[in-house]
Amino acid sequence: MKPKVVLSAAGAALAGVAIRDLTQKKHSLQRNFPVVAHARYALEKIGPELRQYIVTSNDEERPFSRDQRSWIYASAKLQNNYTGFGTDNDIESGEYVIFKQHTFSDVVPPSAVHAGEDVWLPSPKILGGPRGRRDAFRPDSVVNISAMSFGSLSGNAVEALNAGAKLANCMHNTGEGGLSPHHRQGGDLMLQIGTAYFGCRDDEGRFDLDKLMKVVESAPVRAIEIKLSQGAKPGLGGMLPAAKITPEIAEIRGIPLGKDCASPSRHAEFSDVDSMLDFVEKIAQATGKPVGIKSAVGDLTFWQSLVEEMQSGSRGVDFVTIDGGEGGTGAAPLVFSDAVSLPFRVGFSRVYKTFAAAGMQDRVTFIGAGKLGLPDNALVAFALGADMVNVAREAMLALGCIQAQKCHTDHCPTGVATQNQWLQRGLDPTLKSVRVANYIRTLRRDLLKVSEACGVWHPAMLDADDVEIMDGNRTGTPLRHIYGYQPTWGGLSGRIRDDIIEAMAATAPQGGSAPPSGH
Repeated sequence: MKPKVVLSAAGAALAGVAIRDLTQKKHSLQRNFPVVAHARYALEKIGPELRQYIVTSNDEERPFSRDQRSWIYASAKLQNNYTGFGTDNDIESGEYVIFKQHTFSDVVPPSAVHAGEDVWLPSPKILGGPRGRRDAFRPDSVVNISAMSFGSLSGNAVEALNAGAKLANCMHNTGEGGLSPHHRQGGDLMLQIGTAYFGCRDDEGRFDLDKLMKVVESAPVRAIEIKLSQGAKPGLGGMLPAAKITPEIAEIRGIPLGKDCASPSRHAEFSDVDSMLDFVEKIAQATGKPVGIKSAVGDLTFWQSLVEEMQSGSRGVDFVTIDGGEGGTGAAPLVFSDAVSLPFRVGFSRVYKTFAAAGMQDRVTFIGAGKLGLPDNALVAFALGADMVNVAREAMLALGCIQAQKCHTDHCPTGVATQNQWLQRGLDPTLKSVRVANYIRTLRRDLLKVSEACGVWHPAMLDADDVEIMDGNRTGTPLRHIYGYQPTWGGLSGRIRDDIIEAMAATAPQGGSAPPSGH
């Protein structure tokens, strides 16, 4: 085509756009500034991407900074994730975490780059042990994959996560959307039950214990988690838009096609702590599995009542998963994402202290969630009393997520959070499963190395005195003072501590020193 013809066609197209803009009344900006206004909308649309790569510094972007994303990407690809030339954090005026290394210790971390990646780093507690559950077990990994439902995530993404869980020898939480064929790639599962009872409900949407039993028996389900709320939208039910509901999703969840799928905000099977514990025991007795709850933290009345009801020992949850308000795999109204529920450190510490004040911290396994897939955040969680951490968005980043923040639109450009077949095809489950496993192994390696530098065998052995929050380069305050922990809180003690030391001493690689001179 001749250049003049091309220019004429382009000019005619622009003239058409200008006429349309001038005559329409819906957008005042276009009416006042025809054609040019579209450039503004285009820049606005790609604003998150521009800020990620051009505008912001390495530490400014949220939810995850460029430094954090780069560390995850490099870890997932087994590239060099070390950094040179010192920290670029603002240590003069910012607030940041410091872990206090020990000069002399019986525990010596090895220096090799990949040392520790294949070390068995299990939970310090037996999940379901204190309550004598038939299928109680010690989880093999302190890092596990958090709840992300099929439907919210693509089938390829779920397959990659589960296959990655198998490679990394960790657990994969199904999310409340039910146990799909994509979850059946060999990885151990934690089955989540949400307020809509997807996958274990009858035709009327009511909870069906027989269906639950069949699901549990059909897959490597190791534990069951009853979801009360999550950090992204605490106190509010979930929403899966009709555009993301395929026939496969509808069949797995037991929902109709062509309609938005809204999860209720509350459970129908219980309405207070007393009836909730009855429900927990009903499921535990029927399945033999450890049963726990997941919740964001707001009003503490619930947790105080839970501790009171559990004190007799006749009923109780086997674990509690605390989700911070900064958690965010689920789409939510902005005000819920920004301003409802406590951030992880505040919420978790309040719940932990409620159990510890009653002397019950050893009777449950504490699991943390909410941006804990970064080593420093996870180590603070362990120092506050967590036994394990769950990772969600960080696992999505390992899959290839670029933080485009289009999860709720079905237009995820990397095929992670979409049901669009064309976009999904860009995500190769076989390749990405390896990257998920690499990331989890690397995270465990860093948790182990910092713990050993601080003189302990396992990250759960860190306590609230091993960590300080710095106020620039002026003062530092130990976690114990900030969160009001008593001297015995946060770390491990007694038989639990002895058992994990014995396990780690037998398996963890040790560094050393040059040979002594002999003089």
